[in-house]
Amino acid sequence: MPSIRYNARAFSPSNRKFCAIVQMKAIVKTRSGPPEVLQLQEVDKPVPEPGEALVKIHAATVTRGDVVVRQLPGLMLLAMRLFMGMRNKRIPGSELAGEVEAVGEAVSKFSPGDQVFGTTGLSGAGSYAEYVCLPEESALALKPANLSFEEAAAVPVGGFTALYYLRQAEIQPGQKVLVYGASGSVGTYAVQLARHYGAQVTGVCSTKNLELVRSLGAGRVIDYTKGDFVAGGENYAVIFDAVGKTSLEACRKALAPEGTFLTVQKGLARGSSEDLINLKELVEAGALRPVIDRRYPLEQAAEAHRYVETGRKVGNVVLTVRSG
Repeated sequence: MPSIRYNARAFSPSNRKFCAIVQMKAIVKTRSGPPEVLQLQEVDKPVPEPGEALVKIHAATVTRGDVVVRQLPGLMLLAMRLFMGMRNKRIPGSELAGEVEAVGEAVSKFSPGDQVFGTTGLSGAGSYAEYVCLPEESALALKPANLSFEEAAAVPVGGFTALYYLRQAEIQPGQKVLVYGASGSVGTYAVQLARHYGAQVTGVCSTKNLELVRSLGAGRVIDYTKGDFVAGGENYAVIFDAVGKTSLEACRKALAPEGTFLTVQKGLARGSSEDLINLKELVEAGALRPVIDRRYPLEQAAEAHRYVETGRKVGNVVLTVRSG
């Protein structure tokens, strides 16, 4: 007869009983290293504390940031925890979309059955799992009605980052804006946001992604394998390096006087629930759409990481945690 374990966190004051711990499937990072350190395991299903929502995850994503964190040596992770407040994630992953299954005491923004999307932020929780508990005030919001769970999971990080940087530029209608790395997760949102703000958008990407970037709203696309946009003679009010592979010095000749140069080398943005609601409204209005390159089932998270490591990812890579 199997043993039954009980969890004090799962104590229910209403029925005065301790609840048996339930298991869930999750991808666990067993150590720092190559993709093989990501293993599918059975772990304890979380229980929402006061102020938290328990989300049944339908989809997550594999970002470049996830890959970098997986590779970081232990001492560097310790430094990031000490100086940046980032907690160690036994379960990786930051983006998710799913359904609220239960809420803790004093939660008013969400109810069981709500379809939501968001990020885990700097918490120790990860999205490569069947469930996660997140604070009510975290970057969590109702899912856009016109997106699937997989599509919604691919919105937050790239959307937050593009929104954060382009807000700094204060783009005016008619301005020329160039997005370098226009086919990546951040770049695909940057092209669409700049177009939404009324800019004349130029996207820089590889040959195979020219039509995609044009379809996102770029009036002009430049194939970086065949030409240098700096030598093209155009001046741009805003140049946004969405992949962190160029510099102000390299782009100076293409930047208009008093123009703005932005780069994700300064870091990805951590958005708020208000930012997430803004992105939701833009998606529902048809101004933004996520681009998904590949989908992998949860158990193939290592394969998804291996693909993202190639640097050939277009838009986003999604982990399907549960279908339907």
